[in-house]
Amino acid sequence: MANVTGWVLPEDVLRDAPSYAPRPYELADLELLVSGAYAPLTGFLGRTDVASLSRRGRLADGTAWPAPVTLEVPDETVAELEPGNPLRRVLVLTDPEGAPVAAVDAVDIWPTRAGWQGIGGPVRRIGDGGHGAFHRLRRTPAEVRAMLPPGRVLGIVAERPLHRPQLAALALATRTLQGHLLVLIPTAGAGANGLSCEGLVRAVLAARDRMPPATVVTVPLASHGDEIRDALLRARVADAYGVTHLLSTGETMLSGGGPRVLIPRELAYDSRDGQWRSKDDIPPRYRRLPMTPDEIDELLDRGNPLPEWHTPPAVARELARNRPPRRHRGLVLFFTGLSGSGKSTIAHGVADALLETGERTVTVLDGDVVRRELSKGLTFSKADRDLNIRRIGWVAAEVGRHGGMAICCPIAPYAAARAQARELARGAGAGFLLVWVATPLAVCEARDRKGWYAKARAGQLKGMTGIDDPYEEPTDADLIVDTSDMTPDAAVKIVLAGLADGGWIDARRST
Repeated sequence: MANVTGWVLPEDVLRDAPSYAPRPYELADLELLVSGAYAPLTGFLGRTDVASLSRRGRLADGTAWPAPVTLEVPDETVAELEPGNPLRRVLVLTDPEGAPVAAVDAVDIWPTRAGWQGIGGPVRRIGDGGHGAFHRLRRTPAEVRAMLPPGRVLGIVAERPLHRPQLAALALATRTLQGHLLVLIPTAGAGANGLSCEGLVRAVLAARDRMPPATVVTVPLASHGDEIRDALLRARVADAYGVTHLLSTGETMLSGGGPRVLIPRELAYDSRDGQWRSKDDIPPRYRRLPMTPDEIDELLDRGNPLPEWHTPPAVARELARNRPPRRHRGLVLFFTGLSGSGKSTIAHGVADALLETGERTVTVLDGDVVRRELSKGLTFSKADRDLNIRRIGWVAAEVGRHGGMAICCPIAPYAAARAQARELARGAGAGFLLVWVATPLAVCEARDRKGWYAKARAGQLKGMTGIDDPYEEPTDADLIVDTSDMTPDAAVKIVLAGLADGGWIDARRST
């Protein structure tokens, strides 16, 4: 028998229950619920609590809570539940790989938007949850509270690596507060600027010898797409872990009933003796302004070392390992355009040129070949076209994850699917360049090498992009090429020049 937050169910009920993989931030919320980090919540909120929270900032029973914690499930999954039957209203929630994580008792189900419904009810973990990198740093709030010394606790949510400016702020705040430091590292999804969650943990740990005495834990915090909501919930999580004072690391940080928020003073690094002081106390010739994330990324992308006055060497080494120079980093080169625009010809020309130089390993994912080998059986409906692009994007991201270059050349008519391919690549730590082969429809139709346009005009082919199915022109293309009055060789040279300018290939070898 399984006891799930007050409801006892036979194991076969859990085994036969419908399952669903929540979105990343919902999965992170689930982990926080079952660990007690969202106490006093024991499950996802129902509609009454959500409405009460919206009206008066409190749950229906009067409990203060800062922001909604909800779960949305597609209609087809909800259809498998029976709300009136306690033995048939259990939904098993899984991770993206399909492994069960927890069960939710769907005591409240209500429509939220077209095709989706909200589910509220208590949750309980299934299994021990004992896997994943840096598992030793994953502790529940109760475990962390038992480890902390008595007195004040300064908390920081380390969303980015800690460079000398941040380390100085931590040292000053900890000394001023005379408290213990608790570092919470978010590990739900990729970190800032494409840094993997594992890379973020390594970078923060690399700075540990530069910190005051500290306790470091990982916490499954994820963005909900709303800075204020995220700040409120993070403050409550910090409070659950025992934080009494929270050091702000961004422009938006609210207490939400949690620990007091501290805003650090602007600090500068004195290169004479390695000591941090108030900026006004340091002579101008010794002042250093903190580098921006973009400046740091630019140095790493070009293979240049981070200056020691700004970044401790151990942290710099971890960042260089996680973000190697572009010429050594994986890349997804994604061509999009109408049939007959020339994208496949250019893509294969670029691949041939790179194979000749031997500086990159190249995998070509041609639209027609993918349709035969990877997406056989899919139609040309919008849903199947999106699925086709997702499959291409996933394979390409895996190529990029291991340092290769994936060259993709599907039509990819929909902006949302292209954006998803970009996110998949970035999530794998690879670069992504979108090349729009913007050859006009009239030119493509005049070429009509495969005869598709003629069949579409004659009504023999339905769903032809550009004829009776839309092509959403990219607004985020990194490079635009129109082959109307251009030879294939000239187009290939333009793309190679773009790769060289961005540092993805050696400019000398691409000419």
